[in-house]
Amino acid sequence: MSDIALADTPEPPYYAVIFTSQRNGDDADGYAEAAEAMSALATQQPGYLGAESVRGEDGIGITVSYWRSEDDILSWKRHAEHAAIRNRGRRDWYTRYITRVAKVERAYDWFAKTSP
Repeated sequence: MSDIALADTPEPPYYAVIFTSQRNGDDADGYAEAAEAMSALATQQPGYLGAESVRGEDGIGITVSYWRSEDDILSWKRHAEHAAIRNRGRRDWYTRYITRVAKVERAYDWFAKTSP
């Protein structure tokens, strides 16, 4: 697994959409293209705050996207292009996925010093 960029979120409260998926291994190029397109499209949506995503060699992936409100999340869910890719994912790329929505009440940040 490679290093991921961490989302720079504001002070809570805000919302997290946790998308856990199991890939079937088919059409890796098509999947990668669609994932990149959806990531770029999400950044243009009202209320989008950022995302963090990883996928293991076993095909299990977790993407957490952060949103200002539940209405913003529902708008993203209903976005026509997002809905079309979601349907393609069900048909072509996933064996299972779970989407969870949570309200972030608190967040803590820590990082190691890089210089003495």
